[in-house]
Amino acid sequence: MRDQTGRDIDYIRISITDRCNLRCVYCMPEEGLRPLSHEEILTFDEIVTVCTLMAQMGLKKIKVTGGEPLVRRDNDVLIGKLKEIPGIEKVTLTTNGILLKDQMAKLAGAGVDAINISLDTLDEKQYQEVTRSDKLKQVLEGISEALKYPHIPLKINCVPVKTQEENLTALAGFAKEHPIHVRFIEMMPIGYGRQFTFCSEDEIRAVLERAYGPMTPYEGRLGNGPSHYYSLEGFAGKIGFVSSISHKFCEQCNRVRLTAEGFLKTCLQYDTGYDLRAMLRSGCEEDELKAAIGDAILHKPLSHHFLEKKEDSEEEMRAMSQIGG
Repeated sequence: MRDQTGRDIDYIRISITDRCNLRCVYCMPEEGLRPLSHEEILTFDEIVTVCTLMAQMGLKKIKVTGGEPLVRRDNDVLIGKLKEIPGIEKVTLTTNGILLKDQMAKLAGAGVDAINISLDTLDEKQYQEVTRSDKLKQVLEGISEALKYPHIPLKINCVPVKTQEENLTALAGFAKEHPIHVRFIEMMPIGYGRQFTFCSEDEIRAVLERAYGPMTPYEGRLGNGPSHYYSLEGFAGKIGFVSSISHKFCEQCNRVRLTAEGFLKTCLQYDTGYDLRAMLRSGCEEDELKAAIGDAILHKPLSHHFLEKKEDSEEEMRAMSQIGG
């Protein structure tokens, strides 16, 4: 699957639900958003059908996400089905970790290849301010449970909202004490994230090097997308960055997204793509679905323009929970 610039699109992020058990300030309002009905979201069989066709076209890696994917019943069953698709090399999961302790054994049994845990602070008060929840203890218990499965790599994803130096160094310290890679993700100006100023990779690196010493670029790959990593002396894990604003990496982008209601979305900034749910439920032929998928990928936008002030009728206006995080 190649687009008009020759980028090889072999990775899809699939939102299996728009529901979430947190109310993070950069993602949704305190009262939440109107959730999709069960009839509006793709069934597991529909998701497997799309992924099977895309695997025939070159798809290799799948990330299961949400909302919060672990609130959808039998999510491990879906992971197991995705793992069985010929051509799929990795099926990974992103979660906020609250339900991870109780579900980790089932996820491991289903064959999940890696787990990313979204965690923006280790301070209980700050966690409550960011997530509007008091569930930090459950998240940490989920991480401890996941560490019992050393063959399943773990990452912590931090979107710095509380940018005090002690918060950034405490999170990075997780990678010092545990075989966990900690990634700092620049705030995306999408939905409620527009209200916040992103903390750049260069700013965070300066803080971490003052605390822990020089950071050495790591040349290997540790994930599905174009994130990059650094080694620190004495650290069990790596420090990573997803710096889509300050270090724009659109020319390396290898991903598309499938929203919970079945919209194949080709760029985070733009509301462009195909409504695959409508096609699936109209009884279309597989060749028609493949043609739509191929056309969407061929016309994938060249890059985002988050830092450019302009009106664009195709710009995405939904919240991240509605798109797929």
